[in-house]
Amino acid sequence: MVLALLAAGLPLAALSMAAPAALAASPTNLEGTAWLLNGNDAVSLRFEQGRVSGSDGCNRFNGPYVSRGTSLQIGSPLAATKMACPPPVMEQAARFNQALAGTRSFRLDGGQLRLLGADGTVRATLVPQSRTLDGSWQVIRYNNGRQGVVSPLLGTDIDLSFLGNGRIGGSSGCNRYNATVQVDGSKVTISTPLSTRRLCSAPAGVMEQERQFLAALTSVATLRQEGRRLELRRADGALAVILRRLPTATP
Repeated sequence: MVLALLAAGLPLAALSMAAPAALAASPTNLEGTAWLLNGNDAVSLRFEQGRVSGSDGCNRFNGPYVSRGTSLQIGSPLAATKMACPPPVMEQAARFNQALAGTRSFRLDGGQLRLLGADGTVRATLVPQSRTLDGSWQVIRYNNGRQGVVSPLLGTDIDLSFLGNGRIGGSSGCNRYNATVQVDGSKVTISTPLSTRRLCSAPAGVMEQERQFLAALTSVATLRQEGRRLELRRADGALAVILRRLPTATP
């Protein structure tokens, strides 16, 4: 079945029904790799510990996969969150999920991952997930230290920038902060942040929010990046901070 392509949906280069192509001759292991849909970094796919996970551009998903040599089958249906998104995004998400469900093999081609259907046609093309953390990230949720992962208060913006030379900084909703950071693969250590001394009265609770967010930062032990999303977790695996990459400013 040919997947319809909408202008607001997946680009032709990323999701298409191309002419049948020969499979790679030698076995390739996908375990431990992470990918983004070509032309759309909101759609991600990770292979880890016998499972796939990622985002279809609207909802997050996870489930089992089996791969031997160049064969690949992804469990269907995948477990997923149930968010509602604008119709074009939902249509895009449905097409990507159909592509995953119909995958029977794969091919690595010029550094790209092509998911192939039973007849050898290309169902989706993905590119390697960037490992760079440079730039600015918006905090979308943080651990409040009371067994809750909450969104920032309306009217406040919390962000984090990787500044280079082992430093991070940003806004904690009222004050500016900075700290040192050490990243070794997926392991992270953040020092106690230094902060300016402003007092903000609005919105209500902003100073308590700031305290909770900075405490969450110092609890971070690991990171996981998928597309525009960055998860910082504590040593016990609990979420500390969830961030979304901010667009790079253009002159």
